[in-house]
Amino acid sequence: MAEDAIMQPTRDPRATLPDLIEVLLNKGVYLNLDLLISVADIPLIGINLRATIAGIETMLEYGMMRQWDKETREWVQKSVRTHLPLAEGEEILAKMAGGHYQDNFYRTWRPGSAYLTSQRLIIHRRDPAETLWQAKLSSIESITTLREPSIGGEERTRIFVRLDDGSESKLSALEPERLISLVQEQRGAAAETSSGRTLGNPTQPLRHGRMWYLETVATGGTWRGGEASLTEKELTWKSPMDSRALVRASAGQMRDLRWERHNNPTDGRRILTFDTDRSTVRLAADDISDWHEELERWRTADQPIPAEAKIDGGEE
Repeated sequence: MAEDAIMQPTRDPRATLPDLIEVLLNKGVYLNLDLLISVADIPLIGINLRATIAGIETMLEYGMMRQWDKETREWVQKSVRTHLPLAEGEEILAKMAGGHYQDNFYRTWRPGSAYLTSQRLIIHRRDPAETLWQAKLSSIESITTLREPSIGGEERTRIFVRLDDGSESKLSALEPERLISLVQEQRGAAAETSSGRTLGNPTQPLRHGRMWYLETVATGGTWRGGEASLTEKELTWKSPMDSRALVRASAGQMRDLRWERHNNPTDGRRILTFDTDRSTVRLAADDISDWHEELERWRTADQPIPAEAKIDGGEE
C-alpha cells in the first residue's frame, strides 16, 4: 500500500502553465519511459522512450546540444556580417529590437536592432544598412534605466548611456533591463553609474520572489503567476510569458497600500492592494505579510521626518 501511495499522481492547484514553462526552461525534465500497448491482454507495441526537455541554456550547461549551438552561432555571425561589419574576433552576444533617439537637426526615435558584441554596443538597421549609434564597451562610463512617457502617454523604460568623453545618448530596447545587465556583465568594471551602482556589480533587489497578480479582463479577473522584485527604485511584477513587466511602481506612485480579503491561489485569504495613477494593483503571495512589511519600510524610507517628531538631544 505504501508503494502504491507513492505512485499516486499529485496536483498543486496553484500551479499554472507559466509555472510549468519556467520549470522546463530553468531546470528541465528527464523522461525514462517504457510503454506497452496491448489489445485483449496481448502486447502488440512496445515503446522505450528516453527524452530530455529543457531550455537551451540548461541544455548547454549540462553539455548537450553544443554542436547545434556552435553551428547556429556560426550561421548567425555569417548572416549578420553581410550588413553589419564586425572586427576580427568580434562576436555577437545578444540581439533584440531597439532604437536610438536622434537629437540634432530634428528629434526623433530611429528604430533598428540593438546588438551587444564582445567589443561594442550597437544600434543598427538592416534595410537600408546603417549603423545608427555605436560605442565601445570600454568607453561606456555609465548605463542606467530611464523612465519617460511615450507619445501615447504610457511610461516606457529607456536606456541612458554616458560615455567617457562626456557625450550622452538615449536608447530603446525590447528588454532594457536585460540588455543593461548583459552590458554590465561584459564590461566587468567598477565604474560608478549615476544611480550609485557599479557596472560589474549591480545592486541586489531588496526583495524578490514568487507572486501572483490579478489581471482584470472583460469577463472578470484571473490570477497570473510570476516574479516580483523590489529595488530601491521601484516594485515590478513580470510573468515568464511577458516580454515586459506588467506592474511598475515607484514609492511615489504607490498610494493607499492596504489589505483586502479576496480569493487567491495561496492558502491565505488576504491580498495586498494599492492604487497608482492608472490602475489598482492586487497581489498575492505565500509570504505576503513579509512583502507588506518590506513595502511599508520602502515607501517611508525617503519621507522627511515631521518637525513635531524631531526631538532635541536625541531623547524622548
